[in-house]
Amino acid sequence: MDIAGYLDRVRGIYASGQATEHSYRPALAALFAGIDPALGVINEPKKSDAGMPDFLFERAGVPVGWAEAKDIDKDVIKLKGYSVEQRKRYERAYPNLIYTNGVDFEFIRDGARVHFVSIADFLGKLGGLQPLPDRFDELVRQLRNFAAAQPISITSAKKLAEVMAAKAAIIKDEVGIALAADPAFHTALGGQFKSFKANLLPGLEPDEFADIYAETITYGMFAARFHDDDLTTFSRAEALEKRPASNPFLKGLFEYVAGPALPRRLTYIVDDLVAVMRASDPHSLFRDFGKFTARNDPFVHFYEDFLAAYNPKKRKSRGVWYTPEPVVDFIVRAVDDVLRTEFGLADGLADTSKVTVDWDTGTNDPKTGKPVTTRRKVHKVQILDPATGTGTFLAKAVQLIADRMKARAPGKWSGYVEADLLPRLHGFELLMASYAMCHMKLDMQLTQSGYKPSSNPPRLSVWLTNALEPADREVRDLFFQPLADEARGASAVKRQTPIMCVIGNPPYSAESDVVLDALGDTSHWR
Repeated sequence: MDIAGYLDRVRGIYASGQATEHSYRPALAALFAGIDPALGVINEPKKSDAGMPDFLFERAGVPVGWAEAKDIDKDVIKLKGYSVEQRKRYERAYPNLIYTNGVDFEFIRDGARVHFVSIADFLGKLGGLQPLPDRFDELVRQLRNFAAAQPISITSAKKLAEVMAAKAAIIKDEVGIALAADPAFHTALGGQFKSFKANLLPGLEPDEFADIYAETITYGMFAARFHDDDLTTFSRAEALEKRPASNPFLKGLFEYVAGPALPRRLTYIVDDLVAVMRASDPHSLFRDFGKFTARNDPFVHFYEDFLAAYNPKKRKSRGVWYTPEPVVDFIVRAVDDVLRTEFGLADGLADTSKVTVDWDTGTNDPKTGKPVTTRRKVHKVQILDPATGTGTFLAKAVQLIADRMKARAPGKWSGYVEADLLPRLHGFELLMASYAMCHMKLDMQLTQSGYKPSSNPPRLSVWLTNALEPADREVRDLFFQPLADEARGASAVKRQTPIMCVIGNPPYSAESDVVLDALGDTSHWR
């Protein structure tokens, strides 16, 4: 690694008077390539408007470092304007980072400055660059130390949440830029925005969609990794293959994420997220899931850590608050007790009796134009958490029911789950990360209870929807079929399912005057 030769080249480019920021890139690329023959150096990797650092360093195809190159007259320490926010994003997202203007090199590890070295003084247009040869060896040592960094290894749930949040922030930026470049929303991504707006959030704006979509990809990827038995490999294609069978919505999303239609500007950061997941073992991070204490639900803490790093304001603006575990236990057991003592249902929440209701078929009579209904038997004890969050109340209900039914007939538990539990256990959630975590938590709760899925198990009746929005009888497919199917499922619960038990910490909206009258209709079970 010839620092003197590199600096002579840089000085010559500067002296030409015609140099731009990009004029110095070939010299920098050559300098970086000389660090270690086994180190791959990529200049402008999958270039993105929102900001991938200018250089990517790989070892055996695994990213180990990044570098951002500024123009030679820019102070890499005292950044201004957009560059300040850009640097903050990079520090959160890239654990082994160099900031350089070609002569000043700042080394940043895990968001903290670890070293700074300058190999020349910049004396302005007249003075040019004055070499500092006594610093050359220092730069060589630091570059070699930088290159020796090991691929990211994540050994705590808190660290994983923070790294995921950093990647999600950049995904959000990229999605926002992609939508801004498609004002008519003609692309596949634009079509998904229109579908989210039509089926989930009527007042949705592109920047809000970017936020939701970032959480969707991030937590969908996490859910896929959670279901991955082979920790040695992971890819976007594997994320599609490993996605939870109980969640068709995430399957539909990852058919897009894993396919060729994913915008180029999103590919690089999604692949970065894949690398993060490949470096983690969610099974070990959540091995104590079943060991609840009054203050220890790992899923809750994980999401709180994620929000604190990604968007702490969202916790307040969207009412993301959690009920203490003893309160959850009390509420679920109290509902169970009321069912047994006041309604004469000996099995309480585990009851399997059914009632007959009028069920809208979704078609209209050709003569009268009125909805065609049919008589359908459904479970009497229908349970709903209208703001389920990460699924704490539903998981507690599953635990109570499992203990009761397995004590009576342990060999019939799996059949009971599919025939008499999943069809009547419902949840609504508006935040994508919470929604994905809820599916994961219930999957894990059922697995740990001894449930063995059949060849065609029913999906979990946990839906991505706003509980305070009334349901539509007709749901348009628009551009993203999985979300339309999600809206139909939520609508069926809202409009037609005779909910008997509402548990949880309900959604609040001071500005909403929506009243879900159907939830107050007691005629079907009195």
